[in-house]
Amino acid sequence: MENGCFTALITPFTDTGEPDQNGLEQLIEFQIQNHITGILVTGTTGESPTLKWQEHIHVIALAAKQVTGRCRVIAGTGSNNTQEALTAAGHAAKEGVDAILMVDPYYNGPSSLEIRKEYYEVVAGQYPDMTIIPYIIPGRTGAQMLPQDLALLAQACPNITCVKEATGNLDNMKLTRKCCGPDFQIFSGDDALVYDIMTDPEIRACGSISVMSNIVPGFMTQMVSAINQGDRDEAERLQAVLKPLLDLVVVTTTEETAFGPVKCRARNPLPLKTMMQLLGMPSGPCRPPLGKMTRQGLDKIVETMQQVHTDHPDIFAPIAKFFNIDIHERLHNPDYQNGLWYAYE
Repeated sequence: MENGCFTALITPFTDTGEPDQNGLEQLIEFQIQNHITGILVTGTTGESPTLKWQEHIHVIALAAKQVTGRCRVIAGTGSNNTQEALTAAGHAAKEGVDAILMVDPYYNGPSSLEIRKEYYEVVAGQYPDMTIIPYIIPGRTGAQMLPQDLALLAQACPNITCVKEATGNLDNMKLTRKCCGPDFQIFSGDDALVYDIMTDPEIRACGSISVMSNIVPGFMTQMVSAINQGDRDEAERLQAVLKPLLDLVVVTTTEETAFGPVKCRARNPLPLKTMMQLLGMPSGPCRPPLGKMTRQGLDKIVETMQQVHTDHPDIFAPIAKFFNIDIHERLHNPDYQNGLWYAYE
């Protein structure tokens, strides 16, 4: 795969919960016009676990057709069912995508050996001409293919030359580099760690598959490019500007209940889609069981975005231009917050 920044694109929904095709087309065009390296559709950020397979296939087909060589297209085709993953990979291959992303099988709890032999090797062998990107995120899946098995997999399957690393564990990433060698590509799957793992000499990630680039594709691409080109000063400047937004991928609050305080963790894509709704971008709600932010969580998002806009008004300028939006009005008019939160009760 090409080094750079890829956006893990949301799937926008209408108010009735159906995929918003027009909104999706707008979001893809926004990404391309802001020079993104590529887009990933039907990944976790795209709410793939709640997409019907017909919807899943339709989104991949639409993205592949619209992009037509203007950027890379990756399709999320992973499953906790190897046969389903094979079928999805076949549909993606038919549409001519550049690569497929396969998340480690979730819930079933296979060992690292089983993940390698009964899942990745099966699909890689069936589609030897398709670039396959393993997606390692044990916090979501409850299972993990370990670096040693990833290295064995890469030796056995020439079409596996990179990984999306979202363990949050720097030691795991260092072991991946050690086992897989200097030419194996490591893409960051954690926005808050992109700068760190790209500049760490023992990891040397080559890019990012990013969540927040849904909103700031140009700036994320610039930061990744600056690191790859050795311009550390520019990368540090962009990292400092972007950090408040990157820290909003997951929003954790302490909520009071009649039975005592509880931690409430709003996970991707809920904070992101809430931000996009606030900004007036195509988004719509998440599909259940994801719901809404708490009031505290929403306040944290609004306050952070207001501060970022005050300090660096150029950050949201591409959104204002493309979608014809008044950013200041969207962020300061409380009417736009209606329906985006519920009380913890």
